[in-house]
Amino acid sequence: MNDLPDPAALGRLAAHAVVAEAKGFDHVDTWVFDLDNTLYPASAGLFSLIDAKMTAFIAGRYGIDGLSARALQKYYYRTYGTTLRGLMTEDALDPHAFLAFVHDIDHSLLTPAPDLAAAIARLPGRRFVLTNGSRRHAENVAGKLGLLELFDDVFDIAASSFVPKPDQSAYQTFLDLHGVEPRRAAMFEDLSKNLVAPHALGMRTVLVTPKPGEPDLGERLTAADDDRGGPHVDHVTDDLTGFLSALALVAAD
Repeated sequence: MNDLPDPAALGRLAAHAVVAEAKGFDHVDTWVFDLDNTLYPASAGLFSLIDAKMTAFIAGRYGIDGLSARALQKYYYRTYGTTLRGLMTEDALDPHAFLAFVHDIDHSLLTPAPDLAAAIARLPGRRFVLTNGSRRHAENVAGKLGLLELFDDVFDIAASSFVPKPDQSAYQTFLDLHGVEPRRAAMFEDLSKNLVAPHALGMRTVLVTPKPGEPDLGERLTAADDDRGGPHVDHVTDDLTGFLSALALVAAD
């Protein structure tokens, strides 16, 4: 049996390491991850199930057809940052009922990610999930991926008093709660707009995108959602596992 590492894989890891070192992650001791379409790829299709449940919730609440419900859902998303925030603002919705409904999904689309788990485990310092979803959903997803025990805590939408990303106060509440120094923290996200506030606060930012050719079944609706440039994005990667593995190598030097 040939136990030699794949040269192509080693080349990718080396390239990640060069970028990681150049971007200055050596000071980072707190690692913060978005959940959906970040810790698992958008191509897994899990968020599509959540998205469909949001449409169904709105259709049932207002007694409207699916097309009208989806248009209203996306209006709320564009205007308020999340569909939930729109429903709470314009219709005084109980957020707990909404979250319980939309996250009642089949998680069998996800499979354990041992390589990602190993990469996260090697990161020095604390690790958190920061999500616009519920704690229960985050724990279900991270558990299915084999990652849950690697995180110090999950900061969910309830912990931010239902103020969602990209509002800067959501991040500030997280930082204050866990005593995180933003200039010693890094944020990983699949939506560019959700990296504006972390960058302004001093966090290192990484945009996680689909691999070339993969279907993008995430939340991107506008150019702003998928802006891969700009000063608020320190790095873009379509290989979270490889990028984190490189960060661990750099940290170990």
